[in-house]
Amino acid sequence: MSAVETGLGADARKPMFSESYKTTVLWLLVLAYTFNFIDRTIISTIGQAIKEDLGLTDTQLGLLGGLAFALLYTTLGIPIARIAERHNRVNIISIAIVVWSGFTALCGMANNFLTLVLFRLGVGVGEAGLSPPAHSLISDYFEPRRRASALSVYSFGIPLGTMFGAVAGGWIAQNVSWRAAFVIVGLPGILVAIALKLFVKEPPRGYSERVIPETPLVEGEETVPPQAAVKPPSILAVAKRIFGKWSFFHMVAGITVASFASYGTGQYQAAYFIRMFGLDLATVGLIFGLIGGVAAGAGTLLGGFLTDWAGKRSGRWYALVPAIGLLVACPLYILVYLQNDWRVAAALLLLPGIFHYTYLGPTFGVIQNAVSLRMRATATALLFFVLNLIALGFGPPFCGWCIDMISQHLFAASQLGDFFTLCPGGIGAPGAGPIVDAACRAAVAEGSRQGIIWNLLIYAWAGVHYLLAAVTLPKDMASAVASSQED
Repeated sequence: MSAVETGLGADARKPMFSESYKTTVLWLLVLAYTFNFIDRTIISTIGQAIKEDLGLTDTQLGLLGGLAFALLYTTLGIPIARIAERHNRVNIISIAIVVWSGFTALCGMANNFLTLVLFRLGVGVGEAGLSPPAHSLISDYFEPRRRASALSVYSFGIPLGTMFGAVAGGWIAQNVSWRAAFVIVGLPGILVAIALKLFVKEPPRGYSERVIPETPLVEGEETVPPQAAVKPPSILAVAKRIFGKWSFFHMVAGITVASFASYGTGQYQAAYFIRMFGLDLATVGLIFGLIGGVAAGAGTLLGGFLTDWAGKRSGRWYALVPAIGLLVACPLYILVYLQNDWRVAAALLLLPGIFHYTYLGPTFGVIQNAVSLRMRATATALLFFVLNLIALGFGPPFCGWCIDMISQHLFAASQLGDFFTLCPGGIGAPGAGPIVDAACRAAVAEGSRQGIIWNLLIYAWAGVHYLLAAVTLPKDMASAVASSQED
């Protein structure tokens, strides 16, 4: 029974969800996304130990961090999103966390490349069930003018996960083993799944979509029919909405190209500091966890809140902020890898991350605002399908291939023999002698520097896409909002 029916009056009617509850839900989803990225990216921190233990090439290491994870992560995202358009999103997220946490722990049991690939595929299966329903939930809890900010807070899980994964993974791998690192960071995710299931309520579809501004849904009301009563729009209809307009296409292209460079170089940043400067796993974990994590976190939050503020003046800022950020970050990152002192390089890492990650919140906000209620999970899944299949699937192996090819070329100058035969895992083969070992390590160190720098140039390409998106973004957003009201 509503407050009006009991005679309390409209002014006594309370929103179904308080602001404090919505904020708590958002931060629980951030916690889930943090564990998502801990389990996804820890392999980049401990990859050097895995490479040497299992005798892998950088291309194989890139496949473990990229395509082996992304293959099922991207393809399963769409069918899971279709389920999320009609069924309980909280249940889907909780089950997904249990699955990926279990497979992360199993990675510590792998004894060869193939087994590790299979377990990484399992991690991808679980992680496919988080972001599409999570983006949909956040968009129901937060109104359009706050969505870029809310989604940037959710995306804060990326630098948090990368930070904790680097620090904890590096320390555990250094002091115990890389196998223990997978087990110890994987299993706690199950507790997060339990907390989400017990605390987070499934909101009515359209909770934040009110005809009268600042009038929240109250208990007993729904803005749309019950969840399972309406068939969601087709995948083709959603694809046309987010890929069919100039600005939306270039926003998607921008985040995809930027993520290609980010996943690619990120896979080898820690390994570079080990190879070039002789640092241990725990030290590089601190460098990329604390220094890189703080900068990336600041940039992620800044991007969302800055664009929501500037977007009140012109919708073009949802594309201009990422464009400026990426174009500034590109030369700053390259500067880091031109240093010959690791302390200077580590200090300089504070700068580019602040600019780099400004593209996440604005892009996710634009896509969610461009679609109707029952397109949201599918829109995120389609975006992530393109983004992660290309960027996560091929970014790390491409960067690894570049490093392998450059290292091979540099080693050839020593005239000692075949690089891949004499340098398994990037170090001298057993019995090859100290001269060969030194030549292998030197070639891989310099090859890593040059390979990463070439891949960093891709950030500038991404920035151009965002500049192109800014040309028609206000007009395209207005058209998309009108279409959403008709759906």
